[in-house]
Amino acid sequence: MDNNGLVVFIKTYIESRRQPKLEAFDKEAEKRLAGSLDAEEKTLLAQQLSEQRRELEAHYEDRAWLTDAAARAGQISLVTHAIKYFHGDAKGSSVFSTVQNSRTDSLSTASLNVAAVDAVGNSAALDVAKLLQTEHQGDSLLASLQRGDHSALTTLAENEQQRDLWVSGFMQALSDKTLSSHKLAKQIYFPIDGNGNYHLLSPLYSSSLAHALYQRINRSRFSETAVAARKARREQQWSAATLPIFVDIAVQGVGGTKPQNISYLNSARGGKSYLLRCAPPQWQSSLKPPLEQKTIFSGRLRKLAAESLRQLRQYLVSVALQENTQAIRQKRAELLDEIIGVVFSYAAEIQSLHDQSGWSANSDCQLSHCQQLWLDPLRQHHDQQFKQQRESENWQKEIAGNFAHWLSTYLDRDEKLIMGKTEVAELSSALLRRRLFEFEACRQEVTP
Repeated sequence: MDNNGLVVFIKTYIESRRQPKLEAFDKEAEKRLAGSLDAEEKTLLAQQLSEQRRELEAHYEDRAWLTDAAARAGQISLVTHAIKYFHGDAKGSSVFSTVQNSRTDSLSTASLNVAAVDAVGNSAALDVAKLLQTEHQGDSLLASLQRGDHSALTTLAENEQQRDLWVSGFMQALSDKTLSSHKLAKQIYFPIDGNGNYHLLSPLYSSSLAHALYQRINRSRFSETAVAARKARREQQWSAATLPIFVDIAVQGVGGTKPQNISYLNSARGGKSYLLRCAPPQWQSSLKPPLEQKTIFSGRLRKLAAESLRQLRQYLVSVALQENTQAIRQKRAELLDEIIGVVFSYAAEIQSLHDQSGWSANSDCQLSHCQQLWLDPLRQHHDQQFKQQRESENWQKEIAGNFAHWLSTYLDRDEKLIMGKTEVAELSSALLRRRLFEFEACRQEVTP
């Protein structure tokens, strides 16, 4: 940004601070003058208020305000890592780090192309931090001071001495005069030998990284593009937008009702920071062919379908004494369809074992012939006899019978379901058989 642009920004910023103060003063002055005063008292009060207003205007004159702001800059520190995130009463040093790292195997503050600069210290001086940090046309007063460009302040200053006063004052916000830790910081005693010597480490919270994460997640959740993409997803409509989803995020509150006492960026976030799930991945056993099972309607499938089976049994018990209406039959069919969906999902996993195609030809396989034909379709690509059997034999009917028997055995455990059990078994057999034919028809369409 050129010099004129930064000068205009500074003047505009000061005006944005001045105008609300003048409006508030005028409102209060009008209220006081409207009180029950005699003419002489009102004239005297009006003179006093006029003088106070002139003083207020003089305080917010550009040069006067910059001189005051430069004097107050020492009350704050511009940082990337702040100590107060660990404890609001911690008095140690915070750090401003400008180190950049091109490594991509780890995420840290150094990974950020442009790290947001935070401010800690006297919350009453955060207006100075905002003046220094706010970007305008790709530049900021802070950035210009860091690169040694003082031209904007030179334009506004009355002389070089005043400019140098401002520069030295604002530069106080860029460094702590002394570095120290604090008893309320998260200190770590790190041993360096066996003689009791150690380094005292004081890790600091990266407010810059937390702010970048907060902005990234909020854009993915609340931007117009993200909102439109989620709406399209709910309504099952196509959308060209990519919709990132952050699973199991937590919200951490810092600073309570006064987030500004922690830092400037913490106040801008309303005291909220996001925490991503960092639990280790859960172990998942690799899927193996069911060689040692006599039927797949047992073992793992029973566990996968446990909740759907429970819901079916619970519903059948609840309507056992009612008339068999269309609504009951419809609900029953829906619950059966959920169970069948679990069965087909599990079967699809087994059918997709490409690196073990033909596993059913193993002499250790105990599955019935019909289940081998169903669960090992890849075998037909190199076993002509197996392919002919899949195409000619009515194995789908036998599979449907296996499913109905499995379901009926499960329902037998509840004496309340003796009546109507046969009807449920017949319905389940018919539904599964129909799905089998549909699935095989789709497979033939997509298989070259």
